[in-house]
Amino acid sequence: MEDRSSVPPPHPAQDVTEHVGYRLKRASAALRSAMDKALREHDLTVPQYSCLELLDRQPGLSNADLARGTFVTRQSANVVLRGLEEAGLVTRATTTDHGRALPVHLTPAGRRRLDAARGAVYAIEERMIEAVPADRLAALLADLDSMAESLDE
Repeated sequence: MEDRSSVPPPHPAQDVTEHVGYRLKRASAALRSAMDKALREHDLTVPQYSCLELLDRQPGLSNADLARGTFVTRQSANVVLRGLEEAGLVTRATTTDHGRALPVHLTPAGRRRLDAARGAVYAIEERMIEAVPADRLAALLADLDSMAESLDE
């Protein structure tokens, strides 16, 4: 039997469930599951909702911008956008004045769908952050940002 203690853990932990990465993934999976369930009632997926949110804040983003902002590949973002376009929730320009990136915009139907779904998603986030003492929320957000930045290449 091989010796598994040859590599020390990054912090004291009895098993994998006590590692930061495991806890982050568990929280992420719980959030995704709750969002999937809530967004199903609005006929949206999490990536579709994320695209609508980004476009509401920054109209005219490109497929590549949306892929980065929704944490999916360009190919996946293209599939998501095609579905949103077919549903009449976004429009994509067929040509552009500069470069190759085609800007994407919300349609009025897309804005209405986003507004309806946003309340459900925000309610989930409220439930989640109620578990964190209010005086620790800013530090938690800063810590999560720091952890992500430490892994950016």
